Amino acid sequence: MSLPPPPPPAAGDPVTPEDSLGSVTPEDWATGPPLQAQPLLRQEAKGKEEEGEETGVQGAWGKGTAEQRRRGWGEAAEAAAAEEGQVDAGGAAGSASPAGAAGGGREGWRRLLAWLRRRQPQCCPCAAPLPRSAAHCCHGGTKMAALAYNLGKREINHYFSVRSAKVLALVAVLLLAVCHLASRRYRGNDSCEYLLSSGRFLGEKVWQPHSCMMHKYKISEAKNCLVDKHIAFIGDSRIRQLFYSFVKIINPQFKEEGNKHENIPFEDKIASVKVDFLWHPEVNGSMKQCIKVWTEDSVAKPHVIVAGAATWSIKIHNGSNEALSQYKMNITSIAPLLEKLAKTSDVYWVLQDPVYEDLLSENRKMITNEKIDAYNEAAVSILNSSTRNSKSHVKVFSVSKLIAQETIMESLDGLHLPESSRETSAMILMNVYCNKILKPVDGSCCQPRPPLTLIQKLAACFFTLSIVGYLIFYIIHRNAHRKNKPCTDLESGEEKKNIINPPVSPLEIFLQSFCKLGLIMAYFYMCDRANLFMKENKFYTHSTFFIPIIYILVLGVFYNENTKETKVLNREQTDEWKGWMQLVILIYHISGASTFLPVYMHIRVLVAAYLFQTGYGHFSYFWVKGDFGIHRVCQVLFRLNFLVVVLCIVMDRPYQFYYFVPLVTVWFMVIYVTLALWPQITQKKANGNCLWHFGLLLKLAFLLLCICFLAYSQGAFEKIFSLWPLSKCFELKGNVYEWWFRWRLDRYVVFHGMLFAFIYLALQKRQILSEGKGEPLFSSKISNFLLFISVVSFLTYSIWASSCKNKAQCNELHPSVSVVQILAFILIRNIPGYARSVYSSFFAWFGKISLELFICQYHIWLAADTRGILVLIPGNPMLNIIVSTFIFVCVAHEISQITNDLAQIIIPKDNSSLLKRLACIAAFFCGLLILSSIQDKSRH
Repeated sequence: MSLPPPPPPAAGDPVTPEDSLGSVTPEDWATGPPLQAQPLLRQEAKGKEEEGEETGVQGAWGKGTAEQRRRGWGEAAEAAAAEEGQVDAGGAAGSASPAGAAGGGREGWRRLLAWLRRRQPQCCPCAAPLPRSAAHCCHGGTKMAALAYNLGKREINHYFSVRSAKVLALVAVLLLAVCHLASRRYRGNDSCEYLLSSGRFLGEKVWQPHSCMMHKYKISEAKNCLVDKHIAFIGDSRIRQLFYSFVKIINPQFKEEGNKHENIPFEDKIASVKVDFLWHPEVNGSMKQCIKVWTEDSVAKPHVIVAGAATWSIKIHNGSNEALSQYKMNITSIAPLLEKLAKTSDVYWVLQDPVYEDLLSENRKMITNEKIDAYNEAAVSILNSSTRNSKSHVKVFSVSKLIAQETIMESLDGLHLPESSRETSAMILMNVYCNKILKPVDGSCCQPRPPLTLIQKLAACFFTLSIVGYLIFYIIHRNAHRKNKPCTDLESGEEKKNIINPPVSPLEIFLQSFCKLGLIMAYFYMCDRANLFMKENKFYTHSTFFIPIIYILVLGVFYNENTKETKVLNREQTDEWKGWMQLVILIYHISGASTFLPVYMHIRVLVAAYLFQTGYGHFSYFWVKGDFGIHRVCQVLFRLNFLVVVLCIVMDRPYQFYYFVPLVTVWFMVIYVTLALWPQITQKKANGNCLWHFGLLLKLAFLLLCICFLAYSQGAFEKIFSLWPLSKCFELKGNVYEWWFRWRLDRYVVFHGMLFAFIYLALQKRQILSEGKGEPLFSSKISNFLLFISVVSFLTYSIWASSCKNKAQCNELHPSVSVVQILAFILIRNIPGYARSVYSSFFAWFGKISLELFICQYHIWLAADTRGILVLIPGNPMLNIIVSTFIFVCVAHEISQITNDLAQIIIPKDNSSLLKRLACIAAFFCGLLILSSIQDKSRH
């Protein structure tokens, strides 16, 4: 990844190079080129090799042949300095010598400035592509800027490499883990308390509890949770409002009608759910008697009791202090009864919400926020002190007060909350009770850490043994290295030669890789299973999606380099393509942009483009190379699936959960089988006889026919993938519908990629395309026409996608029309020669680890299996995103390296060894299937 060139100096800048480096003396002008100039000179020489390759004429580095110039400036500078009398008897040549360069510091830079000024102006070596006019007339200022750019890049790469970034990420993870662990020990580990007492609004209506995620329950889920349950609400008109909102989660058609100052029953006989409201507007003897009846052993107790009252006492007694004293006495007598009920039922005391005093009617003017605060303080104090030696089992529902503070201004009468606020409070109650029963993925509040499965325990033991084994290897290797250190011969005074270290064994690489992977998997588990770090719900706004998109686009354009080759869809270009698409998909996921249909439709095109590249890349390889060997297949399958298999084990998730990997795996096997089956047709064979091209087209036509049949025959598709053991891989929630939906959504695009590769390679073979540097792909007229058609097609698709109103209808059309925008992009990117000759190194770097980024985001960037956002630093969303993203990218890069290392060991090139490894892998998966079946039976 290249760094941006420095900005040109301002015209009115009072600080000159001499000001910062010191004055330039005549001696500096006479000195030869310093060591700091070597990178620049080597870059110049590389561009001017042809000037004196064999002739010895004046070149970029001075006189001499190219071979002489390649020796570097160590000798040349010393010779030049010797000629001018700068070399002393010891051979040190001032700043031109290594010693001088190492210790020159400020003096060395001053000499560099002097040397640059006395050089003849010549064209700059373009560290970054420069306009042609600038290249023809380049003076000292631009030369110094380019040199400073190169040297700055070297300095940054020296002090901040990928390795140092990973070390920094490791330190950050350890510090954050310690901080969160200490915080949970100090503040408590019960997320229910956070749900009931704290939170904030995301936007206008989305409530975000502190440190955990709240699930929005559907009707079916609510009925499933509350089956055979009895819930009782006791209190005044505010509790009645909460009762209505709670019932509407179960039955949205339930109407608020009848006498409001009496008991209101609700019962769903089908679901066997009973919810009652009991009218007791004051905390008095009547409420006490009602609660006391439930404490008797012979009476059926409600499973959930929600109580609260105060405003009627303030209103009836005109806010007198005697009424407050009586309230304290009454709640003191009720508290022991509530505590007794709380041992067998869930009991919640709802604190009084604030009022909007300006809207209160005259007969309610005595209900002030000051009085309400006094009543709330009395209730909290008495309820918390009702048990002497332990914590009270009665839970104080204080979060409604926070919600009311934000929304009471929307109240119609200043006393009762608007409907949206009541719905939020009711949903919180549902989360408090149902999360521990149904365990929704995106409802982390009040949900305990899931117990470790047998497979997870075995995986933990394996990673622990790998760490111990690697430490033993490391200690043995270090001791051997110490013994092999050179020692001084006392008689001769000479140092003995080093003994060459033996190469690292495959077993050590294997243990080292799994040692690092074990530590990484521990971080995965801490983030998304152990409830150590916090989680929050997503909340979409246009700014949270489009501003990061603009930011990465600017970065991608800023970091650009020349491609090594200028063919269509060359390696740098495809890496760039995958990189920017992956970054856009990541932003799409973390911002929750799936709720905005136009964005969703464009992201569907990006996923389709990944699959298009799958068809294009694998078809091109098999067609050109003709390599259908088992080693190639195993290498691809291992690189695609290794991380997902490990995550399925560690995170206890089915294979289909990471849907994209099964998708590309199946399509790779489809491509392989299509081309490997008899007759095997390759480019080499087809060049000898053109009829083989028609044979390949027949194969592709048969593949298209099979795709259409499965796409419109859901029953046949489900029967195939419901067969054991395929069902273990492709089932999600007990069926393969999700797999059928994902496969059908992009069913044609891989075929389109294969067909495009065939047409492109045929045109390339016949030299119809002009793929030289800077040349348009076709003649000017054809290129301009195709560019016009591509731009129009690209914009037409975007307009259509942006006008979508129904997701289901747009998904039906997507498989057929997504290829339009993909092909339009390819032509726009490749027809102009200048566009084909450059690429973004920033995007390409991410493109090389795009698969790892896509998979890792599930657990260590997002949270709750992509439903929420991981919170490492609470209270500062921007800093949290920066830190979590930095760690996430470092982890993905390290996993990519681990996968590559293990692929070389586990998938050897020798066929006999490979077959043995495959037998071991097959035995491993058989054992995994058996253990999985045992786990499933124990769960049921």
